[in-house]
Amino acid sequence: LLERRNGTLVLGCPNRFSKNWVAENYKELIQEKLDKAGLGPVNIQFKVQPHSPDELLTPPSDIPQQLCLPNLGNRPPRGYINLNRNFTFDRFVVGPCNEFAYSASKAMAQDFAWGYNTLLMLAGTGLGKSHLSQAMCHKILESFPDKRVYYITAEEFTNEMISCLRRGRIEEFKKKYRQACDVLLLEEVHFLSGKEKTQVELGHTLDALFNDKKKIIFTSSLPPKDIPSLSQDLSSRLTGGLVTTIESPDFDTRVKIIQKKASEKKLPLPDAVAELLAEKLTKDIRQMESALNCLKAKSELLNERISQDLAREVLRYLTNSSELADMEGIRELVCKYYKISPQMLASKSRKKIHTYPRNIFIYLCRTHTEETLERISKAVNRSHSTVLYAFETVGRKIRAEAKVRKEVEFLSRKIKEAKP
Repeated sequence: LLERRNGTLVLGCPNRFSKNWVAENYKELIQEKLDKAGLGPVNIQFKVQPHSPDELLTPPSDIPQQLCLPNLGNRPPRGYINLNRNFTFDRFVVGPCNEFAYSASKAMAQDFAWGYNTLLMLAGTGLGKSHLSQAMCHKILESFPDKRVYYITAEEFTNEMISCLRRGRIEEFKKKYRQACDVLLLEEVHFLSGKEKTQVELGHTLDALFNDKKKIIFTSSLPPKDIPSLSQDLSSRLTGGLVTTIESPDFDTRVKIIQKKASEKKLPLPDAVAELLAEKLTKDIRQMESALNCLKAKSELLNERISQDLAREVLRYLTNSSELADMEGIRELVCKYYKISPQMLASKSRKKIHTYPRNIFIYLCRTHTEETLERISKAVNRSHSTVLYAFETVGRKIRAEAKVRKEVEFLSRKIKEAKP
C-alpha cells in the first residue's frame, strides 16, 4: 500500500508487467474483498514502485507490511512466496505414476506432527513436482497460518546469498533462513551443481532447520548422486528423509489429466479426442496444456467443432514429424536385429525370444511413428491394454537395465539413419 486518500487506494507493483497483470486479473477481486471488509467503495489505482536491492534482501520484519483489514488477524511474515493459485491438491490428477509423491506431500502439509520432516521429490521437467510443492505451501498456509514459509528456487537462494556476501549482510541471510523460517521449500536443487560455497551454506542451514524440527522440502530433476559436483555431505542431507519420485504418466492418467484440464478451461472435449491427445502427447503435462490451448483457440477463432481432425491439425505443430518413421521399416529392423521372422511379432507365442522383440517393436512404433494405438495393436495381434502395458514395461526396463537401454538407443539410431 503506497497511499490512501479521498477514497482512493494506491497499490505499488515492482514493474509495469506486474502492474498490468494485477490490474487485469485481480482488481475486481481486491475490490470485492475490500467491500466485504467494510472498506469500500474505494477507487483502486496501481503504480510502478520497484523495490531497492536493500529492501529485497532485508529479512522479514516483525511488523506486517500490508493493509490491516477488519476481522482478519495479522499474520506473521511468511517469506518470499510467489505461488500459482491453480497449483493445489484438489487440481492435481493422481495416478500410479505419482500416487506416492501426492500422498506424502499431502500428509506432510496437513500434519506437522507427521513422522517425517524432510521430503525430496524427484521428477523430470513438466511432470508436476512444482505443482505438488506449491500445493503444500497453499495447504500449510491454510491449515497453519502462523507458520513462516519460504518457497524459493536454488538459483534464487544462491543469488541472494551472493548479494548478501557482497553487501556484508551474510549474518542477516543466515538469520532469515535459520531462525525466521518454519518451512523451507527449495526447488531445483540440481542447480547447485558445482557451487561449493552455496552447498556449504545450505548444508549449515539444513542442519539448523533439522535440529529445530522444521519442515524441509526439496525438488530436483536428478537424484543427488547423479548431480555433478554435489558434495557428499549435501547429498546425504538431501536424501536423509523421505524420497519420492514422479514418473511419466501412463495412458490412462494422461487421459484423466487432459479431461480435467479441458474441464477447467470449459472446453467440451469428446472422449475420442482426449484419447487421441493422450496417445500422441507423451512428453509432459505442459505439452498437453499447450495442445488444449491451441485446440480451444482454433475452435473459437475458426468457429469449428472440436473433433479428431481438428486435434490432428494441432498435433502436427506439437509433434516433430521430421523424426517419425514408418511401421514397416521398424518391423524389418527389429526382426533382422533379433533374428526372428515378421510373422512371429503377430504370433500367439509367449516365449521370451518372441515377446521381448515384440515389446521392443511396440515401444519403437509408439516412440518414432504417428501410428494409432489401434494400428499398432493390429500389427502385433494384441489388445490395446496389452500394447500399452508392453510400451510401459520397456520404458521401465530402459531406466533400470543398461542392456535394454543400449539396445533401444542403437535401434533408435538406426531408425533415424534410415530416414531420408
